[in-house]
Amino acid sequence: MAEYMEDSAAVIRNLEDAGCGKRIVEQFMKLGKTGERQGQLSLLEKHRRNLLEKVHKSEKQIDCLDFLVFQMTRGINKK
Repeated sequence: MAEYMEDSAAVIRNLEDAGCGKRIVEQFMKLGKTGERQGQLSLLEKHRRNLLEKVHKSEKQIDCLDFLVFQMTRGINKK
């Protein structure tokens, strides 16, 4: 077993803190027990991509709100 997997409670806590759901945590731990590090890395990379997509979507939504606020305040300042 890899050194990082020795404290399974800490690994699980870290995965949960990273927003991994029960299914991902279970898959990650199962892969760890069989020494499939590449499979674990693939799971983490996929989850990271999903999180990043959410961040980008939120950034676009914030940009839309900022534009609307700008338009509204520009209209107020013209009066």
